Amino acid sequence: MKKVSWLIVFLFVVLAVCIAVYAGKNQPSSQNAKEKVYPQAKVITPNNKKPVNQTKTEAKQEPTKQEPTKQEPNKADTLISEPTTNVTESSEVLENLSNEKRGWGLKRNKLHATPEVPVAIQQTLKKYDAYYLGNPSRKEIYLTFDEGYENGYTPKILDILRENNVTAAFFVTGHYLKSQPELVKRMVKEGHIVGNHSMNHPCFPDLTAEQIKEELEQVENEFNRLTGKNMIYLRSPKGEYSERTLAQTKALGYYNIFWSLAMKDWVPMPGGPDEAYQTVMDNLHHGAVVLLHAVSQDNTEALDRLIKDIKGQGYTFKTLDELIAGK
Repeated sequence: MKKVSWLIVFLFVVLAVCIAVYAGKNQPSSQNAKEKVYPQAKVITPNNKKPVNQTKTEAKQEPTKQEPTKQEPNKADTLISEPTTNVTESSEVLENLSNEKRGWGLKRNKLHATPEVPVAIQQTLKKYDAYYLGNPSRKEIYLTFDEGYENGYTPKILDILRENNVTAAFFVTGHYLKSQPELVKRMVKEGHIVGNHSMNHPCFPDLTAEQIKEELEQVENEFNRLTGKNMIYLRSPKGEYSERTLAQTKALGYYNIFWSLAMKDWVPMPGGPDEAYQTVMDNLHHGAVVLLHAVSQDNTEALDRLIKDIKGQGYTFKTLDELIAGK
């Protein structure tokens, strides 16, 4: 009987041990108790567009702080967006300026005195780097020509300037530039200044800021293509301007050049070359910026005598570069 009892106890112990071992094998580990692993997923990053393997778990994790990736700006976006912003800002500034149209013109006095210009206008010109006069205390003169179209006299004018060792400035329109490229190249080759007189000779105050820019850029781009040089001097068509146009053209890199001595020489003068000569000599003054039209036969025939007699009175011919430098 005792043997049977011990056998029953032994079998019970063996059964208990087996149950314990079996239960131990199926108990989850501490790590697995905390996290439940899901299959890997592919994530596309916005910067490199390449797939990255990432494991997602139910366990709460602190997010990793990353510095934002610095990206190079898109060149195409830069070319489009930046000028648009600049044009908008420029337009807003220009809108606050007066666009009252003014026509430049000074009354001649035959007293060899500097023409009178209201102080307010002088201040406006100075503010926007516009010139009409050199130093009024010096016997200096600045010779300029407007070139809207070629009337056959510019070659002779260039000959006279070369023979008298005088440097002048020629303000050309788009039509002149395209129709007379060889003459323009000769002007540059012989040391003269070539300035911008606009593409189509419009009234600037009647144009938008963008239209003015286009008028000037068409001429300067063609001039640069033809000569490899840039333009920095401007003569507003017909001498018409406003504070707005002065501000804009200055912002575009131009010095506006008006004049202190001119005459109605784009048409034949009643007195011919003698009248052209006498008008200039009667109104000559210190620091004079003289405007002549190269289409005039009268001017051309009077030019050699004018230069010689002006020099004979002790005047020195200066360039626009010297004008803005104050030399």
